[in-house]
Amino acid sequence: MARSPRIDRTPFEAEILDLSHDGRGVARRDGKAVFVAGALPGERVVVEQTARSRHFDEAKTLEVLQASPDRVDPRCPHFGTCGGCVLQHLAEDRQIEVKQHTLLENFERIGHVAPESVLPPLTGGSWGYRRKGRFSVRRVEKKDKTLVGFREQDPRFVADLSACHTVIPQIGSRIEALAGLVDGLKARADIPQIEFIAGDAAGEFDGVALVFRHLQPLGDDDRGALVAFGRQHRFAIYLQPGGVDSVQPLWPVHADGSGPSLAFRLPAWDVELAFRPLDFIQVNAKLNEKMIAHALGLLDPQPTDRVLDLFCGLGNFTLPLARRVGEVVGVEGEAGLVARARENAERNGLANARFFAADLTQDQRGTPWMRQGFDKLLLDPPRSGAIEVLKQLPLKQFGRIVYVSCHPGSLARDAGYLVNECGWRLKAAGVMDMFPHTAHVESIAVFEAK
Repeated sequence: MARSPRIDRTPFEAEILDLSHDGRGVARRDGKAVFVAGALPGERVVVEQTARSRHFDEAKTLEVLQASPDRVDPRCPHFGTCGGCVLQHLAEDRQIEVKQHTLLENFERIGHVAPESVLPPLTGGSWGYRRKGRFSVRRVEKKDKTLVGFREQDPRFVADLSACHTVIPQIGSRIEALAGLVDGLKARADIPQIEFIAGDAAGEFDGVALVFRHLQPLGDDDRGALVAFGRQHRFAIYLQPGGVDSVQPLWPVHADGSGPSLAFRLPAWDVELAFRPLDFIQVNAKLNEKMIAHALGLLDPQPTDRVLDLFCGLGNFTLPLARRVGEVVGVEGEAGLVARARENAERNGLANARFFAADLTQDQRGTPWMRQGFDKLLLDPPRSGAIEVLKQLPLKQFGRIVYVSCHPGSLARDAGYLVNECGWRLKAAGVMDMFPHTAHVESIAVFEAK
């Protein structure tokens, strides 16, 4: 078995030259790149090596000798240990500038393109915004306690959180209570994770649902403790003994066995989207509403347009579009999301929104929806991007494409294909701060046919 390279933990000084795509400072030592956690460009710091490889080393900041003017005191006492945030030490206005730089650099380096104009960054609230996520759970016998939180920067460990300032307050302020709940369960060693998701408050609960993954069946005492916690905090409680399809409500439960209604409204379009506890919804509710308005503004939908919405999910863009156009067709790979998108269209009285389930990484050229004529295209793909489906689409039918992206590298690659191989114009692009204080770059681009 090959040995790991030896790590020299002798502290050394480093000058930080840049910021990496994952929010670490970039230095050079004997010509070799060093990625330094907790350091900012322009700083001189004392660091300690934490990992070594052939092409680069990794290190952590021990002391800041010369601070950047953009450095601020992190709000969270767990910053630097918890892996949930990496940019709390950077001023908020600079965070979004760094993300914009990352997007433009990716366009140039990967796609060999540049937008004709850069859109103003789209921002929303930077604290208490995260309405969906997953906490890891670990019983630590040496500490005689159960930890509930995000993974540490070293992902082998769970961060010992007292609170989280980026998670919505209903959950972020109750992490210690959640840890105490699990620690009091007989099955505390058999619960590896808790997922949370929040819609709008309604009826007997606060709009928040917690899903407890458990590896062994729960006894009556443990189930009773979970119900009591849900009642006390007005949370819906779900259990997940197996895969995604095994999720069942524990409290509250209606006579037909169903759980409470989980949904969020988009008031500007008079739309309500219902979802299930493990469904994908946009993490930042306030930014999501701004993003939808921004995307529709760039797409410029007209009353007679037929619009194709790819990777449509629950209908986050599709249903608002249906209020503005003649017809919109949404396509999504996960059949369960498609079924709920159809239900959402029906509950909102939108007969002009149709949905299809299709794996958009595979050949779809024989499918009925692909052969229909459209005027405009909106797409919001996963991190892997949309190159496979873009290569199949008859692109000449579209007058405009709006591309919402959660990964600047795949957007840049796809933009290069559209511009350099298909002759489109990258009219404008910009960033959206869906995940403040993290290195995640959400962006949007609009393409026009030449």
